[in-house]
Amino acid sequence: MISSSLRRSEIYNKMEETELDLLVIGGGITGAGIALDAATRGMKVAVVDMQDFAAGTSSRSTKLIHGGLRYLKQYEFGMVSEVGKERAVVYENGPHVTTPEWMMLPFYEGGTFGPFLTNIGLRTYDFLAGVKKSERRKMLTPSEALEKEPLLKKEGLKGAGYYVEYKTDDARLTIEVMKKAIEKGALAMNYAKVCELTYQNNHVAGAVIEDQMDGTRHSVISKKIVNATGPWVDQIRELDQSKKGKFLQLTKGVHLVFDHRRFPLQQAIYFDTPDGRMVFAIPREGKTYVGTTDTVYSGNLASPKVTIEDRNYLLKAIDYMFPDVHIQPADVESSWAGLRPLIHEEGKSPSEISRKDEMFVSPSGLISIAGGKLTGYRKMAENVVNLIANQLQEEYGIEFPESSTKHLPISGGDVGGSEKFAEFVTTKVKEGTEIGLSPTEAEYLTKRYGSNVDNVFAIYQNEKSSAHQEHLDPVVYAILRYSIEHELSYKPVDFFIRRTGAIFFNIQWVFQNKDAVMNYLAKVLDWSDHEKQTYTAELDQLLYEASHPVEE
Repeated sequence: MISSSLRRSEIYNKMEETELDLLVIGGGITGAGIALDAATRGMKVAVVDMQDFAAGTSSRSTKLIHGGLRYLKQYEFGMVSEVGKERAVVYENGPHVTTPEWMMLPFYEGGTFGPFLTNIGLRTYDFLAGVKKSERRKMLTPSEALEKEPLLKKEGLKGAGYYVEYKTDDARLTIEVMKKAIEKGALAMNYAKVCELTYQNNHVAGAVIEDQMDGTRHSVISKKIVNATGPWVDQIRELDQSKKGKFLQLTKGVHLVFDHRRFPLQQAIYFDTPDGRMVFAIPREGKTYVGTTDTVYSGNLASPKVTIEDRNYLLKAIDYMFPDVHIQPADVESSWAGLRPLIHEEGKSPSEISRKDEMFVSPSGLISIAGGKLTGYRKMAENVVNLIANQLQEEYGIEFPESSTKHLPISGGDVGGSEKFAEFVTTKVKEGTEIGLSPTEAEYLTKRYGSNVDNVFAIYQNEKSSAHQEHLDPVVYAILRYSIEHELSYKPVDFFIRRTGAIFFNIQWVFQNKDAVMNYLAKVLDWSDHEKQTYTAELDQLLYEASHPVEE
């Protein structure tokens, strides 16, 4: 029997007993990255999130490790260089959650892009980003572009640029970074809300954390506190009474998912729409997903909704670029909406909203970081922890080493780097089939868990009888149990969204397994009847919303 409540109480006890060097508020990719960087330098660090890890923006992105190509249009060459190179670092440190994806940028008569500028732009991008030779850009003729993607609009097609982006599972990337931080000594807790900041001599010195499961409160002391809460950054600044000068401007991005049989896209496409925005269409795991929108948002931060207007905008974009598909509203199988925390400065026009990450330190010493991107999480974390290390040296005389995360594999990433990952997969698939998995199942588990797959294999091999008793397929049982024991899954939505991505990319699998998963979680985590009713209703609501847009 797994005692999750005991594990949670143990973690809280350690937080309360330790004078922390750093408390990180926010368990998305930014907070996880900061916790990892700090822990590897030897800092005593804890990270908390009022929701599940990655429950906000970090599980609701376009799920790409961008190379910064779009920054060329603003002539931000330094940004292109840094982001492009950082993309390669993210890939090398976790090839099991990041995969190269050739992207096509078609250009049309009268469109935003043309052959000449696209060629120059991609060539410049290759140089600035240090793109490896095998992944450098190619230019395609109209016939070559249509051969790679027959669904493209043919009228006015003048050719296409062809370059590499990297697709990822954003939530799993976050979880793996967090697990590595824990391995390096960080304390991490989900469903743990900072409800109060505490002060000593007008300097922020700790926090009161309320557990969102049982309502207990825990006081922690920390020399430094970082506010890395994404869309909630300004709420924490309000707790600190320091929200001034700069503040967040939230925008919403929506993605729609279709079954590949209905939208049989062969090739990832990055295309411009009639209103001048850029949209991605990407094949993935037997599905095709399309996004994103970009609209100002002021609603509920925890649960932004896909509206009918959002859906229709993307359907119109699909119809514009892929007219032969004849996509319909009923074809939407699933969807998600996420928020971008952009930074606006008082006295500046809305057009001057920054899409870069920025740090600001309040008079109390609270450090807030906002505007970050998935691709740059590691470098951004390094910059934040550099600041903290300098402050700790000046104020306490404590010295910490420089960052060591550039060549540090994240959890599951000990596979010999990207060049040896295919060989690693082959080896593990063979081992998986020897214990009864099909080659497809063994490959799926290996690519999802990387060097942690042995733990999942062990559960599968040793607990088949338990799986059958719980009316769970042994593979489902293995990944569920692993998610509880090693990834702090508590609610069904943790498992079906952040640990597996299934609500987005395999919603029928969720319907098939949700009752058995729910019953198992209730049993091993000792849910009350009220908790079971609440979590069941939460999952059912999310499943409904995924395929049913709401009115504006």
